[in-house]
Amino acid sequence: MFAKLEISGIIETVTGLHIGGSGAFSAIGAVDSPVICDERTRTPMIPGSSLKGKMRTLLAKRYNEKIAEKPDDDTECLIRLFGSAKKGHVRTSKILFSDMFLDNWEELKHAGLTSPTEIKFENSIKRTTAVANPRQIERVVRGAQFPMQLIYEVTDEDTEEQILHDMKILNDGFRLLEYDYLGGNGSRGYGRVKISDIEVCVVVGEVSDDVVDQCQEILNR
Repeated sequence: MFAKLEISGIIETVTGLHIGGSGAFSAIGAVDSPVICDERTRTPMIPGSSLKGKMRTLLAKRYNEKIAEKPDDDTECLIRLFGSAKKGHVRTSKILFSDMFLDNWEELKHAGLTSPTEIKFENSIKRTTAVANPRQIERVVRGAQFPMQLIYEVTDEDTEEQILHDMKILNDGFRLLEYDYLGGNGSRGYGRVKISDIEVCVVVGEVSDDVVDQCQEILNR
């Protein structure tokens, strides 16, 4: 058996979100730290790699018995889900993350916004001289919504118990993320997100309705 489950949902920013893009060729006076944007629409995006990396890091704290120096040294249940490139122990990821693109710009414009991002001015203070070093950080505005799509692969070796355990780990990752932050500068209030409207459906092959319903229930706890 080979099948794929699509896990969809909405990631909404609760506070300003900064996932950095390239500022290497910025003009003088431009924003010091811009956000990453979709090259086609020039609107903010959340790379799938950012979501995957953050969730794996949080889950490593939850599931690893000791601090793993590298992701490839994570506990077996995380290796099973996220994969490993370790020599002699290569495992492909069972969960595939997609880039996420701003979906409610029209709604934000109706709320009076003229841009999906904001510029936050901050100062770092040199303690010995009390001299301020101002900088400008671009952030995605709160209330921005990004449709999330994850693909989970099911193979012949997967038992129902293993599939449901993987879903529990994913749910833990979503919940941990909501009480942490995505992107940078989280200790200063950036990057709080809310994950909602999670749905599970079969997009390739066949998986029993009972298993899909149980996955849906676990991910919405």
